Amino acid sequence: MKLSCEREKLLSAFATAATVAPSRSPKAVLCNIKLEADGERAVLTATDMEVGIRIEVGEVDVQQAGAVLLPVQRFGSLLRESSDERLMIQVDERGMQVKGERSQFKMPVANPAEFPSIATFEVPTYFALPARLLKELIRRTLFATDTESSRYALGGVLLEMESDKITAVGTDGRRLAKMECVGSAVGGEPSADGNNIIVPTRSMQLIERAMTDGEAEVRLASRGNDIMVRSPRATIYSRLVEGRFPKWRDVFPKRRESISIPITVGPMYSALRQASIVTDQDSRGIDFKFGDGSLILSGSTAEVGESRVELPVPYDGEPVTVAMDHRYVEDFLRVLDAEQAFSLEIKDAESAAVFSTEDGYAYVVMPLARDR
Repeated sequence: MKLSCEREKLLSAFATAATVAPSRSPKAVLCNIKLEADGERAVLTATDMEVGIRIEVGEVDVQQAGAVLLPVQRFGSLLRESSDERLMIQVDERGMQVKGERSQFKMPVANPAEFPSIATFEVPTYFALPARLLKELIRRTLFATDTESSRYALGGVLLEMESDKITAVGTDGRRLAKMECVGSAVGGEPSADGNNIIVPTRSMQLIERAMTDGEAEVRLASRGNDIMVRSPRATIYSRLVEGRFPKWRDVFPKRRESISIPITVGPMYSALRQASIVTDQDSRGIDFKFGDGSLILSGSTAEVGESRVELPVPYDGEPVTVAMDHRYVEDFLRVLDAEQAFSLEIKDAESAAVFSTEDGYAYVVMPLARDR
């Protein structure tokens, strides 16, 4: 095998693939990334047998087809530390040589034939949507999952694929994030069982990172106990999370009497960060008091002090106070643009607060006990 490529483009693809390859494994071959060159394409492959990725390297000049196993740590260090703009990679029976304008490396290599194959995206039925929407879908729900819970279903994002839309839901039992966006089923109507799936948090992180072309079409297909995702540049395979996801629709409160207050993200985020300065690990609650045309955010910790921050809001009704974990509210605000508006629906101190935007995003936070 012999090829040359831009170091930065190879580093970008390699870094994404490296998030999949294990640092240690009983199967030592998995601690490598496979580089295959054929014609004008070069593809990197990595897997830990639970998650796998095939990602194409951009702008490669392939002079001789072939394959090589690249050790993740050492080859990754080579790419990061090198200052050469282009690198030549050549493999023969003696090993691998990597040459730049001012550097040269020689490394032994393992047999690429021992590396397991990754499934390719060859399914007649799938769900399609733009990459930018999929990235937003993941970004707005992923933070609410719980990777440490004994309830395995909470360690992933639920995807519900219908004929014309996809819904993503993440929850840890204390808050829940839901995002909807348009898409289309291709090749047939999705079945109820095959298109309500739970994708592991780690896999969703990889999918978001690999989606680099915002307007490109992304295809998703579930096959029994796994999911395949394909973009023009990458194909990702992942096993699904087993277990039953909570009935998330029941989490959204059904109430006739509640208060809905429009708020802008930026000022709210700034006020909340100020109020949370006096919180600590044991006292994370912030009081949100609405009334007289303002929202007063107040925090109190015996060993740290007290805070009181006022924010004008369009509400002049009866005063209502609800206590919430400031981290949960910050997570919601962090994934939105500062100029974006949202609605905060509250009822009383004991009822859940519902945050929502006009583009299909909703977020439920359970209140903290008043005697915390």
